Amino acid sequence: MAANSESKVPTIVRPLQYRDIDAIASLCQQTSTPDSAVKAKIEQLLRQVSRWYAPFQFLNIIPTPTFTDRALLVADCEQQLRGVISVSPFNRTRSTWRVEWLAIDDTAATPEQVTGKNDVGTQLLRYCFEHIVKASTWVLEVDVNDNSALALYRQNGFQPLAHLTYWDIAPELLQELAQREPDLPNLLPVRNADAQLIYQLDTVSMPPLLRQVFDKQINDFKINVAQTMTGKVKGWMQQKQSVSNYVFETQRKAAIGYYNLSLNYDRQLFDDEDRQPHQAELTVHPAYTWLYPELMAQLARSCQDLPSQPLQLVSADYQPEREEYFQQIGAVRVKHSLLMSRSVWHKLREAKHLSLENLQLAEMLQSLQPSRQPLPNRIEKHDPEDLS
Repeated sequence: MAANSESKVPTIVRPLQYRDIDAIASLCQQTSTPDSAVKAKIEQLLRQVSRWYAPFQFLNIIPTPTFTDRALLVADCEQQLRGVISVSPFNRTRSTWRVEWLAIDDTAATPEQVTGKNDVGTQLLRYCFEHIVKASTWVLEVDVNDNSALALYRQNGFQPLAHLTYWDIAPELLQELAQREPDLPNLLPVRNADAQLIYQLDTVSMPPLLRQVFDKQINDFKINVAQTMTGKVKGWMQQKQSVSNYVFETQRKAAIGYYNLSLNYDRQLFDDEDRQPHQAELTVHPAYTWLYPELMAQLARSCQDLPSQPLQLVSADYQPEREEYFQQIGAVRVKHSLLMSRSVWHKLREAKHLSLENLQLAEMLQSLQPSRQPLPNRIEKHDPEDLS
């Protein structure tokens, strides 16, 4: 047993390099994950990395930037790619980070290989936990049918937060919804000056536990000039357009509804089998659920001038009114996923050198000792016999 453990080749976690692109593409084809969105994200990443590194193909040792806007890490064992992970900050303060996707070599056939596969995933996750010190909380989304991924994340301290359901609204249904004139007299475009209103709407629309995990502030709903220009260039390259509006309630001086619509207007994408639908992020105040038909009519009208394409939205288990409305209009469920989180307490509990000696209790208690003698009591103590 000792000889086998000594001869075992360690797996090294390192940043993604240009030479890993072909290996990741092969890994993406081999993996049997039921979530097709993960494969689409990996393929999109490969196209971006290939475009960025095209002038530097002769320098295979140049790594991608890590722990700033996004971290791309690979697990390397004997010059073979065993896994890859992509993580990014979830909020502006970087107190919460998100595991965007995790892909592992899925060619395991024996129990020992399956154990090694789980070890590779754990090693990639733990590397991120240990090196991204600002992250007090981690979140991720996993398909409910991916049992191996669920077991891996639970093994590494992730707990369920909410169940999410993805809905597709067919183009025929969008045309039917667009025939209705939406009753939204106070529909306004989102500006940075409205960040306070959108933040308040986002806060009231979710349970307290999710608010604590997401830890979003007002600045998370603001976009600076650099982000605006980057978004326009990215939208032009990917043939996408983003529209954000909110509904303002004049009496309460508050936002009661918000949507961010991402439209695909590249006609070449609509001829492919793996075409991506339009996507919309929808937030509605719990006390104004009557807005769903109005906002859906507005979204359907925004998709009229584009080629026939479905619209995809998501609902959570704490939004029963939204799920009931989607069922009522005939939307189709396309995916169920589980939102999971891992708190900082797991990191403290798993610290290797956490002990009472490291807490230096002696020095702390010594500093709490009184620096002067206590004042004498003004009430004199008498002998009980003198009082009799």
